[in-house]
Amino acid sequence: MTCPTCGSHDIMKNGTTRRGKQNYKCRDCGRQFVKNPQWKPIDPDSRAMIDRLLLERVPLAGIARVVQVCESWLQSYVNRYYQGVPRQVQVEPKDKGRLVVQMDELWSFVDDKGNKQWIWLAMDVVTREIVGCYIGDRSGTSAVALWQSLPGVYRPCAMVYTDYWEAYTAALPSKRHRAVGKESGLTSYIERFNNTLRQRVSRLVRKTLSFSKKLENHIGAIWNFIHHYNELIRSERPSC
Repeated sequence: MTCPTCGSHDIMKNGTTRRGKQNYKCRDCGRQFVKNPQWKPIDPDSRAMIDRLLLERVPLAGIARVVQVCESWLQSYVNRYYQGVPRQVQVEPKDKGRLVVQMDELWSFVDDKGNKQWIWLAMDVVTREIVGCYIGDRSGTSAVALWQSLPGVYRPCAMVYTDYWEAYTAALPSKRHRAVGKESGLTSYIERFNNTLRQRVSRLVRKTLSFSKKLENHIGAIWNFIHHYNELIRSERPSC
C-alpha cells in the first residue's frame, strides 16, 4: 500500500471511518486515507465541461448526470461560480457620435411565479452587444437602474428606442427617447435577444422545472450568458 500524498509504504491501520471502512495512516507524513475512496477530486476538464454546460439549456440535474458528479457538489460549485460573475458589461471602444440603443424588459421568476423578477436589457443596435442589464421589479426605479447600468459613453449621446411601458418615460432623457410599437421594427433586435435568452437559459423557459430557487444564482446565470453572448458577437464580427 502506498500513501497518496508522499508515496511512502510505511502505512498502518488507524481505526475505521464513520461508514465502517478501514482507515489507514502514513507514518511518514501523517496522511489518513482509505482504499478506493468514493469521493474523488473533480478534474479540470470536468470543471471546464460544467462551465460550458451552464451556458446551455441543461438543468443542473442533467449536468450532474452528464459529467457524473454529485448534485450537492455541483450546486455548491455553481453557487461559487455565479458569485464570481461580473455584474457589469465590458464594451468595445466606440467612436464619438450618436449611438442607438434598444431597450426591453423580460418577465421571469424565482422560486414561484408570484416572485416576479423582470430582466431589463439594453442593446447597441450597430454592434448587437448587450450594453446594459438590471434585474428587479417592473417599476420606474428599475428603469433608472437600467439606464445607469449603461457604460458612460452611451448616456450623454445615445438615442434610445423602447416600447410604451410608462417606466421608461421618467427614467430616460426625453429628447433622446422614442417609444415605438413592435410594427416599427425599431425594437426588433432586443426582442429577438429576449427569445434567445429564453431558449438558451433553462431558468427562463416559460414552462420549466429548472426555475431558479435562489435570486443570486438567477442573476448570476443571466449575467454569465450575457458575457458569453457579447464575446461570441465580437468574435463573429469581421475584422477591418
